[in-house]
Amino acid sequence: MSDIFKTIAKYQYSTEAQIIKGRLESEGIPVFLSDNFTIETDPLVSNAIGGIKLKVYAEDALQAQHILETIQKYSVDDEGNAIKCINCSSNHIAMVSTITDFKSFFSFIIGFLSGTLPFYTKDKYRCEDCNTEFDIK
Repeated sequence: MSDIFKTIAKYQYSTEAQIIKGRLESEGIPVFLSDNFTIETDPLVSNAIGGIKLKVYAEDALQAQHILETIQKYSVDDEGNAIKCINCSSNHIAMVSTITDFKSFFSFIIGFLSGTLPFYTKDKYRCEDCNTEFDIK
């Protein structure tokens, strides 16, 4: 049976896998998800069981991997344009959430102790090429 299907990607969350599944199916590639119901039931076991496996027929694997490579993996603005680094003009930008100041740390501690969500965090963008962090206005 391992010759019939090939795992082409693994995802920590079901939503990520469902989005990619929809993209591949729109290209005519049948997609099968493995362990998605287990992780939807208990998301904390995702790392323990290796995440949600995205599987395709072995003969469709090369085409599916090519489609995965064309999907934009970095941050885009509201119009869909790639965000560029203010330092090096690279478009390898990822959004990060950090607890860096007293206000966010204090809110984190209060939220943690009282069990309320969400915690206050400030979203920033980080360039993966030069590690510059910046905000977008």
